[in-house]
Amino acid sequence: MSVSPTKFLRDVRSEAKKVTWPTRRATLVTTAAVLAMAAGASIFFFVVDQAIGFGVRMLFGLGG
Repeated sequence: MSVSPTKFLRDVRSEAKKVTWPTRRATLVTTAAVLAMAAGASIFFFVVDQAIGFGVRMLFGLGG
């Protein structure tokens, strides 16, 4: 099955017109939410890592 490059490009352009693009505000809000969740997750895992490290140090008597 063969399709000409011209028809392919016409079809691509036609499909691209059907796409509903997000607004600038929606993009900024989504980006902010992703960054906030990433920051929250990194803080959470830092605290958990520190707590586990402290527990292991206390369990094996390796200082502090």
